[in-house]
Amino acid sequence: MNSKTSSGIASWIIGGLVLLATISLFIGLKPILMPFAAAGVLAYILNPLVVKLHSLKLSRSLAAMLVMFLGLSVIVILLLIVIPMLINLLDSIYEKLPAFLDWVHHRLVPWLNQTFHIRIRWDADYMSKYVAQWIQTHNASIKDAASKVLPVVWQHSSGMVEWVTNLLLLPFLLYYFLLDWNRWTSGIRHLIPRRALPTYNRIATNMDTVLGEFLRGELLVMVIMGMVYGLGLALVGLESGFAIGMVAGLLVFVPYLGAFTGLLLATLAALLQFDGWTGLLLVWGVFAIGQFLESFFVTPKIVGDRIGLSPFWVIFSLMAFGQLLGFVGMLLALPLAAICLVLIREGTQAYWRSDYFRKLPENSIIKDEKTQQDR
Repeated sequence: MNSKTSSGIASWIIGGLVLLATISLFIGLKPILMPFAAAGVLAYILNPLVVKLHSLKLSRSLAAMLVMFLGLSVIVILLLIVIPMLINLLDSIYEKLPAFLDWVHHRLVPWLNQTFHIRIRWDADYMSKYVAQWIQTHNASIKDAASKVLPVVWQHSSGMVEWVTNLLLLPFLLYYFLLDWNRWTSGIRHLIPRRALPTYNRIATNMDTVLGEFLRGELLVMVIMGMVYGLGLALVGLESGFAIGMVAGLLVFVPYLGAFTGLLLATLAALLQFDGWTGLLLVWGVFAIGQFLESFFVTPKIVGDRIGLSPFWVIFSLMAFGQLLGFVGMLLALPLAAICLVLIREGTQAYWRSDYFRKLPENSIIKDEKTQQDR
């Protein structure tokens, strides 16, 4: 084994140890990582806008401040639109639950029995009495219940204090991430040994390409699909349809989770609102059209197959990093999966170029066959 091969193996071993140490550090710091991870992901997405404003003769600090306010304003506006609509949906479910149980007893259960010969044991009187008693006991709306519960949760839960603290930290962390992003990346580049700098630049460029295309592409897909589902459900007359559609759109970064969650909520809302099957079929039609557009037009055109993150690996990375790091892991799952993809590609290419892979053994059957083919 020559010195070049030994040096390459040593580099890969050192890199693997550094990666393991970094993962261990993340796991140990999991309780405090959530605001930093969220700010880092947002800063990566918004940094090109800061660079653009800085090129227009604005100072880096002013550009970072403007972009921070713009990004957080979009998030706050979406929350202010979606959350009240979801609360109204919960209130509607709360109020119409007795009527829904009556519909299940007199229409759904007989239809299932007649169409599919499914025998369901349904004690309608017991369910109606139980729900009526529960509503009478809890004679308040969902909003009133929340106003009573939240102070208790605040007093007895340190998790609530931690959550609010993280939320307040997010704008400051995002600002400093945006302000110092270029300085940090340049500092990391200056730590790389000069002989390894071309390899580092190539890997870093590939990572930036994959991460940029995936994260910014998925963000645009989320917005587009949220509007498609939201406007579609609103046009068919579904109450709180826009909120349900936006929730479905924001969850499309997990394959099929957004459509499944939105379809479940929209179906429940349609059953409570519409009398016949027409409204329910229209709701299902909106999600069928949305899934068709997302699968064949929106995602392929915006994200593209060239990134190479299949739905299988997206789901696996979300579950794996979520298990290791909790909610922080879910925030970092897709960026880390894209980085791992680039490293695996780079390692595979290095392996294919290595003498270990290319060199044929002496007096081997493979060599004899190759010689015969050359003749």
